[in-house]
Amino acid sequence: MSPTHRPTDVEQAAQPTGLMDLLGVAAVLLEADGRIDMWSPQAEELFGYSGDEAVGQYAAPLLLDAGARDAAIRLFAEVMETGRDWAGAFPVRHKDGGTRMVEFRNMRLTDNLGDHYALGLATDRTVLRRVERDLALSTRLVTQAPIGLAILDTDLRYLVVNPALASMHGVPESDHVGRAFREVLTGPRFATAESAMRQVLETGVPVVDEQVVGRTFADPENDHAWAVSFYRLEDHHGHTLGIANVVVDVTDRYRAAMKADRAQQRLRLIADGSAGIGTTLELGRTAQELADVLVPGLADMVAVDVLDSVLRTGRTDVGEGPALFRALAVKTAYPTRATQALVPPGHLTAYHADHPAAQCLRTHRPLLITHLKGVDLDRVAADSAAARLLAEAGVHTDMAIPLIARGQVIGVLGLARARNPVPFDEDDLALACELAAVAALSIDNAVLHQHIRRAAETLQRSLLPRLSPRHPGLQVAARYRPAQAFSEVGGDWYDVIPLEGDRTVLTVGDVMGSGIPAATTMGRLRTATSTLANLDLGPDQVLTHLDRITQGLDPYIATCVYGVYDPHRAQLEVASAGHLPPVLLRPGRPPELLDLPTATPLGVGGVPFESTTLALGPGDQLVLYTDGLVETRDDPIDARLGRLLELLSPPHDSTEDMCDRLLEQLRHPADYDDVALLIARAQPLA
Repeated sequence: MSPTHRPTDVEQAAQPTGLMDLLGVAAVLLEADGRIDMWSPQAEELFGYSGDEAVGQYAAPLLLDAGARDAAIRLFAEVMETGRDWAGAFPVRHKDGGTRMVEFRNMRLTDNLGDHYALGLATDRTVLRRVERDLALSTRLVTQAPIGLAILDTDLRYLVVNPALASMHGVPESDHVGRAFREVLTGPRFATAESAMRQVLETGVPVVDEQVVGRTFADPENDHAWAVSFYRLEDHHGHTLGIANVVVDVTDRYRAAMKADRAQQRLRLIADGSAGIGTTLELGRTAQELADVLVPGLADMVAVDVLDSVLRTGRTDVGEGPALFRALAVKTAYPTRATQALVPPGHLTAYHADHPAAQCLRTHRPLLITHLKGVDLDRVAADSAAARLLAEAGVHTDMAIPLIARGQVIGVLGLARARNPVPFDEDDLALACELAAVAALSIDNAVLHQHIRRAAETLQRSLLPRLSPRHPGLQVAARYRPAQAFSEVGGDWYDVIPLEGDRTVLTVGDVMGSGIPAATTMGRLRTATSTLANLDLGPDQVLTHLDRITQGLDPYIATCVYGVYDPHRAQLEVASAGHLPPVLLRPGRPPELLDLPTATPLGVGGVPFESTTLALGPGDQLVLYTDGLVETRDDPIDARLGRLLELLSPPHDSTEDMCDRLLEQLRHPADYDDVALLIARAQPLA
């Protein structure tokens, strides 16, 4: 028979009861005169006499000592005369000569002829007392135990529930009986427990201390935890009766573990935030780093907005009317339509007056909404359409944290949960505020750097020349590219200076350092170079004068290549001050790096410079560049110079195309240095 098989009425009628077997109840039938008429097998075991030895004998002399016979005969006569039952204990003599106390139940029986008989039911009093004691203890154990106890049938319907379990479930004991397990515990998290019980019924293998977390009618708003054990109940014949359920409330332990886990998680988030936020001075990346730390560790969705006035002017004064925020970063823990309710990065928005962002801007204080309701969704959303999307996504809790740097609110951090069912609490708010403080300073530094960089780039470009479209005997193209990503603008420059006699100065230089100081030094050196060029000095003499000038500047180190091209002689006179070698391209020949005496950079002093003269006929090209074109953090300079030569062979049709090709192939969006590039191709005089 399978463990979950339900016996038929016939099968149940044929099955003996374990309690009768345990008590060993003996049946003895006496005639009216006290002689034994029937003797059960249990009587043989209880009194020691076989049926042949007992039937026909008078019961009193057979079973009782002389001192107890008179009282027994008197009670027997009373039962036979009145028909009233009698129950009590008598000392009975066993066949082996010993005496034991036996519990009797005596009653009068009448046959169809009207004759009376006495039926005696007897059991060993010691066994009976033990069963009574065990039953009483079991009843008290079930009713008074502080742990939950229940017995369910093979259909997982409650048969017995103790008060402790009824209290845990928030359902009276009487309302348990006859109801299925899932009718009492309706939450989806109890499906696993039900499956485990069915497995126990099938296999007989118990489940011990399995943790179940869920919500019951006793406290439908909060999670509770229980350690549950299931084991199959069987009678002494091995037939399955049902399943026993032992439940211990471990909510305090569960909450302590959750609190410890959340504390560890907070420490990890703080550590991640300290290490991962503000790794660069690039504004968008800094905001994204903040979002990456918070999702999914703290929130399901995050938005980082900064005041547009801060980005444009560096000031928090928003003037009249609603403040304009520019979204810098948005992140969600999983794909969701709620993303459409968030302002995309780069876009501007003006939040209504009740929006958490607007409130943070006014009060300089964070805002925690533990449970979002319909009206609250309208409040935290940008508009009604966004509110509907948030509702569909299941957003149920929200925080807004002001990004405060140097005492001023520069933006707002918004956090929400949807799939995570736990609402934000004060601990979450404190953690978000701590991470927001770290990020705010990094964002403010990035904004400040952005303004300085923009000013330096503007200065740099204003100092660079505008190339004339006509140069005697030359086709010229030039490019300047500021440093990308988070680096500052440097001091790279190029210049093309016309001289008398159709000659042209071609020069490229690089001031060490970055920012406005480097750009300023670059401007001074370029002005000095232009002045010196008009004095008709040789390249080595020009570099000597520039070396002295540079020593009085800050930064005071620069590299430079200075050359003068004479189209009438088809000659280039050139000198270098610590600069990378120019590339010479001649038709039909591979590109070559010019082997020039490089000397030392400008500003070192004390080392003479040397000019070199080389032929530069029609079709020949000269490529001058700064180190930002070829140097990287990871590759050897020789390999990068080799790559430059590869890209220059064969040369392109125009110097303009060649400039674009070199920048496209050699520059990376994250390159950390700026580039000045100048390409001149000799051509016949018009």
